[in-house]
Amino acid sequence: MALPLSAEHTTGSTHTWRTLPEKSWAKVVKFIENLIKLGKDDPRRVIHSFKFGLALVLISILQHFHPSFYGFGDNLMWAVLTVVLVLEFSVGATLGKGFNRVLATGLAGALGVATHRIATLSGKGKNILTSTFVFVIGGTVTFMRFYPRLKARYDYGLIIFILTFCLVSLSEDTDSELHEVAYERLLTIIVGSCIAILVCVCICPVWIGKDLHNQIAANIDKLADFLEGFGDEYFNNLESTEATGDKSFLHRYESILCSKSSEETMAVLARWEPCHGRFRFRHPWKQYLKIGNMARFCAYKVKALSVYLLRSEQTPYEFRRRIEEACKNISLESGKALKESSMIVKKMAKSSMANPHVENAKNASESLKSVLRGNPWEGADHLEIIPAATVASLLIDVVICVENICEAVDELASLAKFVPSELHHRGTVQPISDSLHVITVDDQ
Repeated sequence: MALPLSAEHTTGSTHTWRTLPEKSWAKVVKFIENLIKLGKDDPRRVIHSFKFGLALVLISILQHFHPSFYGFGDNLMWAVLTVVLVLEFSVGATLGKGFNRVLATGLAGALGVATHRIATLSGKGKNILTSTFVFVIGGTVTFMRFYPRLKARYDYGLIIFILTFCLVSLSEDTDSELHEVAYERLLTIIVGSCIAILVCVCICPVWIGKDLHNQIAANIDKLADFLEGFGDEYFNNLESTEATGDKSFLHRYESILCSKSSEETMAVLARWEPCHGRFRFRHPWKQYLKIGNMARFCAYKVKALSVYLLRSEQTPYEFRRRIEEACKNISLESGKALKESSMIVKKMAKSSMANPHVENAKNASESLKSVLRGNPWEGADHLEIIPAATVASLLIDVVICVENICEAVDELASLAKFVPSELHHRGTVQPISDSLHVITVDDQ
């Protein structure tokens, strides 16, 4: 017997209310699990949270034990606000924001007091003159924010400059009161910036330059992993990968394709950092961007190669076999060259171990070109040979990319004055002849 509509509605509502606590609890549990995962992924995030709380506590401690120093009334909030806005995850970001805030506050405060004084002396035209100053200076500084180099390093300072100038110049206080307020606010901002910087630098510092250094090395490694495994994967010699079932190396390179923005941001922030570890003053951070751009260009070639992994069977094996040896040698030697370059960056030690692999890859590339010039697929269906010919062409381009990356890494080693040292190598590299004789690598 069917229940009346009102009864069905009541039953459904009752069921919803009964399950609501369970759903809410499940969401709370999931939220907590996500927070725990966030901390486990990078424990530095937990440390930064404690550092942030400590900096705020230090502000209150100074106020409690030194009331005469903080006899500024409501201006204390500027110290708290400064800590909240300045204390960032990395040392470079904190130093950059602290410097920008103090400098912008000082300059804008002085300019604001001067324009306020000039406007006051004008008598009845005070409001018109003040509005004119705000319009001209505010508009000019805003336009300066569009300049790329200023925006990259001083955008935060320019914003603070506009804010401070407007607050001071539009104030209705007398000149003496305005001088006192400007002085107190500048002092509290300096105190807040110093506390933020000290906490960030002295307690488990996070160096953004080191993060950039490690990311560039990791990106080169990802390209090397793909290229070292591509030959076997494409030509169906999969014993090594099937044994472990791990083919993640085919996809790790994808993160390189969208890393440009993060690398540029890290390079800008790294310039604010002082000497630390093996990173000296005026470390060549721009060279990391150059290497990153080259790695990204190579990653686009690798992305195109990965597409043909899914279409390898469209070309009969007898056609692929004619370019198999050359392609395998190119991908293997290119991967090894990138591995050596990655080690140079990681260990910050000069080495020439990548050069023989680059030469081997170039020799294999020339041999592959010779094979292609000989028209090895004469008489074959063009639709069947286009994928294999495209793979061969892409591998030839990859050799050029790899050579450029290795040269850029060598340039970094010279600019950064890496210590000369022969890195540990697992074998002896034998040159590849133009006739593509097999490489022998002596694994010890």
